[in-house]
Amino acid sequence: MVNRYDNDSGVSRAAADKLASARLPSGYSMATSTVMSQAITTDAEGLIVGEVRIPVSDGSLPVYRARPAGTGTFPVVLVVQEIFGVHEHIQDVCRRFAKLGYLAIAPELYARQGDVSGMDDPKRILTEVVAKVPTAQVLADLDAAVEWSRTREAGDVQRLCITGFCWGGRIVWLYAAHNPQLKAGVAWYGRLEGARNELQPRQPCDVAKELMAPVLGLYGGQDSGIPLETVDRMRVALQDAPTTTDIEVYPEVPHGFFADYRPSYRVEAAEDGWARMLAWFARWGVA
Repeated sequence: MVNRYDNDSGVSRAAADKLASARLPSGYSMATSTVMSQAITTDAEGLIVGEVRIPVSDGSLPVYRARPAGTGTFPVVLVVQEIFGVHEHIQDVCRRFAKLGYLAIAPELYARQGDVSGMDDPKRILTEVVAKVPTAQVLADLDAAVEWSRTREAGDVQRLCITGFCWGGRIVWLYAAHNPQLKAGVAWYGRLEGARNELQPRQPCDVAKELMAPVLGLYGGQDSGIPLETVDRMRVALQDAPTTTDIEVYPEVPHGFFADYRPSYRVEAAEDGWARMLAWFARWGVA
């Protein structure tokens, strides 16, 4: 797919200059005041891992890539970040996928809008950076990552899937209505409704009838930011979806239940969700 978007949508020359100097963060986001002892660490033995840069319309984008060290082609999974960027947790998730035989790619999707690695206030991240990220830019960058995986990294884009967390969970729904190459998606506690504006003109509930790939949604029943009423409305909207969808709600867990480095982590729901995700991908021919 061609990686293009209209600079009038919010991508300025200054943003392109930020992109040129952007790098992936080292360690966990500063917005996490305490990294919990249960944080999972996946080693890189038998893997090729690290930051690479991929070509996009206005320069090159920093991406964390993890894949098996062997030869051959690998199913491609796009891993879409939380609001905290492609910090250690997202990088570790990529290594977990690589251990299972995937080429995992996590682009730093708001590198043009700002570096969140030094911000210690989630509200500041949301207002100063995330709110300024055009959806069109995000979708185009994901397309660029897919094309790069095909041409440069032995990615089998006939086995393309996507997963994302929080902010990234919202993007999963939108990308499933954008890229006809996609085989399957899994959205972890991604917002389903919300304000619409010039930069983010549509929400997942708006694209339910346009999904081109099966999507599984994983949500927490105690998520104060995503009321169950919105999940119920999405379920209704998905009745007219042209593809198979499913939403699993874990009644007693909060937002961020997969984030093992945070107090919100709930091991049973996280492990069950991970198993459901892998089974979903296998069901649709990715694994």
